[in-house]
Amino acid sequence: MTAADQPRDRTGDARPRVLRDQVQGKALDLFHSAWSPTRASIRRWALAAVIVNAGITVTGAAVRLTGSGLGCPTWPRCTPDSFVPAAHDAHSPANMAIEFGNRLLTFLVLAVAVGCVVAVMRVAPRRASLVRLAWIQPIGVAVQALWGGLVVRTLLNPVTVSVHFLLSIVMIVAAFALYARSGEGDAPPRRLVHRDIRTLGFVLVAAVFVLLMAGVVVTGTGPHSGDEAASRFGFDIQSVVRLHADIVWIVLGLTFALLFALHVTDSPGRARRGALILLGVELAQGVIGYVQYFLAVPALLVALHVLGSTLVWIATLRVVYLMRSRGPADALASAENQLDVAGV
Repeated sequence: MTAADQPRDRTGDARPRVLRDQVQGKALDLFHSAWSPTRASIRRWALAAVIVNAGITVTGAAVRLTGSGLGCPTWPRCTPDSFVPAAHDAHSPANMAIEFGNRLLTFLVLAVAVGCVVAVMRVAPRRASLVRLAWIQPIGVAVQALWGGLVVRTLLNPVTVSVHFLLSIVMIVAAFALYARSGEGDAPPRRLVHRDIRTLGFVLVAAVFVLLMAGVVVTGTGPHSGDEAASRFGFDIQSVVRLHADIVWIVLGLTFALLFALHVTDSPGRARRGALILLGVELAQGVIGYVQYFLAVPALLVALHVLGSTLVWIATLRVVYLMRSRGPADALASAENQLDVAGV
């Protein structure tokens, strides 16, 4: 069909119809990627789960950094009389729009979570390990939504805000585990590095998690509370910042030790590159942290620091998974082919 033959709207323009057909085609492809999944499409859904969980972590911080934490002062409604933003004397339309927009992003995270569940339930042969990991996603979204309501009802109490962030970190763990496991077989895990190096990797994960916890304490003590009505931790800001910085140096030391150990033991190239990437992300994050401190924590740099925190966490998880194997995914492909030949 030529451009002249394309159906046109009342103005004679064929572009709206072409655009609509393209959108419908993409939507069908997306549906089939979950309803008639392959190993590759499951992996893409899992990667999408990692991205949206990391993304909503950053947008949640943006809500706080713009002073929009109570832009919607009630939950589940935005205002006492409306589920959507409505005129409210105590909050500006911009703050309400920012907070409500972040609430709407929860539905995107839920949609991706449902896509993950459908894909792992529909694939043949079904893998119990993937099913368990996939179900964590929608359950986690529900828990996060309910906890978000508690955050609002406690007027952004720093404890509830901190837990809200840490729940997102746990969601990223489950999403990344789904991503990693969907690209490999189901054999028992086999170490690709020396046992002590593998242990060092687990110690690094624990240290990074402690670093994230220290970070939320700093956040709950310092500025950018999200609203004038929000309370703060009663700690001395200089002390908690100093503690956070000390843990940063411990994490950097552990990462360098891991990288050194991987190189001197001639470990797999993927693990060495993963550790090098992690070190690079940590150094960039450290630069942002020190710059934001000396510039009196401007909101933009704080948002970049939150993004950096999620990237450090993801890069750390990736290194640990690269240091072991559960066998090639080709074995699963052979099983799928056998089912196809049998007509199952």
